[in-house]
Amino acid sequence: MGVLRLTMAQALLRFLDQQYVQLDGKEHKFVKGVMGIFGHGNVLGIGEALEREPGSLRFIQGKNEQGMTHAAVAYAKQKNRLEIFACTSSIGPGALNMVTAAATATVNRIPVLLLPGDIFACRQPDPVLQQLEHPMDYTVSVNDAFKPVSRYWDRITRPEQLMSSMIQAMRVLTDPAETGAVTICLPQDVQTEAYDYPEDFFRKRVHYLDRKPASQAAIERAADLISRKQKPILIAGGGVHYSLAYEELRQFAEAFGIPVAETQAGKSAIPWDHPLNMGAIGATGSLAANRLAREADAVICVGTRLGDFPTASKTAFTSPKAEFIHINVSGFDASKLNACQVVADAGAGLKELTSALQARSYKSAHNGPELAKLKAEWTREVDRLYGLESEEGLAQTRVLGELNRYMAGEVIVAASGSLPGDLHRLWRSEAPKSYHMEYGFSCMGYEIAGAFGVKLAEPDKEVYALVGDGSYLMLHSEILTSIQEGVKVNVILLDNHGFQCIHSLQRENGSDGFGNEFRLRSPETGRLTGDYVPVDYAAHARSMGIKAFSATSVDELKEALRQAGEEKGSTLIEIKVLPGTQSGGYESWWRVDVPEVSTSDKVRAARETMNEHVQQALKI
Repeated sequence: MGVLRLTMAQALLRFLDQQYVQLDGKEHKFVKGVMGIFGHGNVLGIGEALEREPGSLRFIQGKNEQGMTHAAVAYAKQKNRLEIFACTSSIGPGALNMVTAAATATVNRIPVLLLPGDIFACRQPDPVLQQLEHPMDYTVSVNDAFKPVSRYWDRITRPEQLMSSMIQAMRVLTDPAETGAVTICLPQDVQTEAYDYPEDFFRKRVHYLDRKPASQAAIERAADLISRKQKPILIAGGGVHYSLAYEELRQFAEAFGIPVAETQAGKSAIPWDHPLNMGAIGATGSLAANRLAREADAVICVGTRLGDFPTASKTAFTSPKAEFIHINVSGFDASKLNACQVVADAGAGLKELTSALQARSYKSAHNGPELAKLKAEWTREVDRLYGLESEEGLAQTRVLGELNRYMAGEVIVAASGSLPGDLHRLWRSEAPKSYHMEYGFSCMGYEIAGAFGVKLAEPDKEVYALVGDGSYLMLHSEILTSIQEGVKVNVILLDNHGFQCIHSLQRENGSDGFGNEFRLRSPETGRLTGDYVPVDYAAHARSMGIKAFSATSVDELKEALRQAGEEKGSTLIEIKVLPGTQSGGYESWWRVDVPEVSTSDKVRAARETMNEHVQQALKI
């Protein structure tokens, strides 16, 4: 066996360039490139290797380490985890900027490879600039902060360690049950050290994503349970997308007459106008889905984490007969709510369960006309919200109605604030992957960077980042990256003067509202109770070199959308919306604890209401 004398950084890139995954016989190049910002700690190691090494890895220059990593996460999510970008940073603050995005990836079960620079392994110049010195453990660096948010973590202190470490890294990145952020810390001196690597380390490697079948015993248990039930409901989670199980989901629902509800990650797995699609479920759910959930005696979950939003903090399913069945490739997720576990690929599990229930001649007791009536009632409510008029200005739901009609078939990206609730409830998705919501972490600042990543994954589609003013102010730096790369993203900025989602949450629970609107400090009160802070977001966007428009009416919005659609480069549309005009809850609850002691009667009343809901949740 021959050897190649390479630096550790050169060897790393050659290895990454030869990684492939295969699903259903189709091969995908797994690592498409590297996003990075260079500084001491990576510029002369992996940076020099990227400049000089032959290979097909594309380098994209980020503008904020968190932002570029969000873009990589969004890319992998949109590609159904079949392709990824790696992300590299300098040491210290550069590395720490990626931690939030690492958590976003891990919470959402999305693969991303992080390559932060690290302090000198030799320790000769210690303490180097940006080095954190821990007086009780000199092996600690800021990169240890990645441990709790990574699915695999390692530090390469000798160049030969790279070989075993990267094999383990690829194992985790390509495992649908274990995937998330993988962090390989790279001390800057070790990146530049040479080693005689065996040529075999750089051969093409194909990681086979074999669909995990369910055990026959698990299928029989699930089929026996469902066959005793009259009013089941299906919950479609993100696993339906990653498994490409769209047909299996539709066929299962139609075969047994079972209505389908969607989580944020599962939305668009089935068209909004399918007769059995009852829309979103839980705290941000539709009236139709939440009413069906309340009477369901079987809840068939497919590929979902079962977070507090789809379960309405465990109050959505109140029937004493309710039992849970969970098809999930992860045993950890499949075990939630004491479910009957079917640990399997979503598509494979649905197929096998379909056959088992057909053998039992099963059919739900749901009444078709009643389901149609529920769906029609909800459709009318969405139409009402989409058509709201106000003399004072634009309501948020009216804006979304206009956007929904214009963007049919295109991809929207969102993550935080009041928009996820409205979009989950109201948005009418026509095709799979047209709805890209990061709601596992609901990370403010994901939206624009995420839209950039989605556009990289879907270059032939228009991609729209729906973002509030609060999230825009947190992280908009990758607008510049989109210009640099010639990758068009459209930013739809709804300006409602602050963090209105949390402002509404305050007021719903007894508060008068404090510290969440963008107001000037008042000389009279000494608090942030003055006029709204005037900001021209369109002008700000133009300063970065993109075409920007403003809209304060429906006609102006329609014209702005038309003009933005004709642009070849990135755009921004600033829309002034009335604060507090998002949709409300529909017979659902979400737990946010209220003070047990307060001088306010409203707060004490809200605490009593909270206690009642908690007692209901404890019964499940």
